[in-house]
Amino acid sequence: MMLLLKSLASLCILAAAAFAVPAQEKRIHHQADLSERGHDDTHGFQYDHEAFLGKEEAKTFDQLTPEESKDKLAKIVDRIDMDKDGYINHAELHYWIKHRQRSYIAENVNKHWKDYDQNKDGKIGWEEYKNTTYGYYLGEEFDDIEDKATYKPLLTRDERRFKTADRDGDGTATREEFTAFLHPEEYDYMRDVVVQETMEDIDKNGDGKIDLTEYIGDMFTPEDGDSEPDWVQTERKHFSEFRDANKDGYMDAGEVADWVLPGEVDHADNEAKHLIHETDTDKDQKITKKEIVANWNMFVGSQATNYGEDLTKRHDEL
Repeated sequence: MMLLLKSLASLCILAAAAFAVPAQEKRIHHQADLSERGHDDTHGFQYDHEAFLGKEEAKTFDQLTPEESKDKLAKIVDRIDMDKDGYINHAELHYWIKHRQRSYIAENVNKHWKDYDQNKDGKIGWEEYKNTTYGYYLGEEFDDIEDKATYKPLLTRDERRFKTADRDGDGTATREEFTAFLHPEEYDYMRDVVVQETMEDIDKNGDGKIDLTEYIGDMFTPEDGDSEPDWVQTERKHFSEFRDANKDGYMDAGEVADWVLPGEVDHADNEAKHLIHETDTDKDQKITKKEIVANWNMFVGSQATNYGEDLTKRHDEL
């Protein structure tokens, strides 16, 4: 029960955060950039450091000496080289950067893992999740019929999402599968679930499509005496001009997918290409540990590189 109450509290915080941004943006899953720093190698490599290591890990490297940074970098290269052929290709580097950017999600999953994995077998079964999250509210001792009716659709939705995330269909979720369950927008194979849940939220009349009234109603509910904000009129135009691509007056599943999961620049892909281009001395489209360590200050930081970047920054300010 306590875990569910904490989850509900977290949902309230997320809802508050959602209202802090324009209402028309809250459904769209934007792909975040790899760093808040500008990507300009002439003024330092902090963007590359945070892209390659993740923001928090980059901070730990900033405290190391150059030799310590090189040693740790060499060990990281061994982890990136998944096929152990002595080379880092684009696919391996791309996967690594994507993985590092998801580290904050993994930390959140790890934080709550033990609450759900009740039998400590290293997996989370559907029954474990259901009982931990809904057990009290759906049990016989909980006699609020109205609340039970509220939780049952949520349970049905969670079960559908859990089964989709469970790629091997064994009824249990590994950490990776459970991460996909909690953060479906981060996984391509969960795309249909994200779209389906979005449509169910907005499609109030249950006809399997979203009309203009439902689309606006999801973003703005006027109260007595309230005038309609300018952005609502803009969204009406967006619906007719962009969202409703086939001009039939509705948004179907494909159009909703284009809206909430827009095709965007793959920052990790671009960064992998950039790092290979800058360090691939023999231009064979893959890099060795030797090439990477020779360019260590591009991949990782240290006290020495920070000192140099500070001098550059001070010079620019002068």
